[in-house]
Amino acid sequence: MKPEPEINPIVVFTGTAWQAGMVKSMLEDAGIEAFVLEHARATYNPGWNLPGEGGSVRVMILDLDLEEARPIVEEYVKNVKS
Repeated sequence: MKPEPEINPIVVFTGTAWQAGMVKSMLEDAGIEAFVLEHARATYNPGWNLPGEGGSVRVMILDLDLEEARPIVEEYVKNVKS
């Protein structure tokens, strides 16, 4: 019997709570299950950003959805930067 492949959660985006909510919504609209992980510090100090990360809120998906999620996240980041 062939063993089941491991399915692991991975981070696809890190930003502010608002940005993470937008990315999560875009992924879910595409049929990709996504969830948000916030650092405890973000709960106590809203608006505090981790140095170099642009925010303390992460959007996570299952690794098997990465190929489908990548262009969605990349497009969002491109639009935010322009």
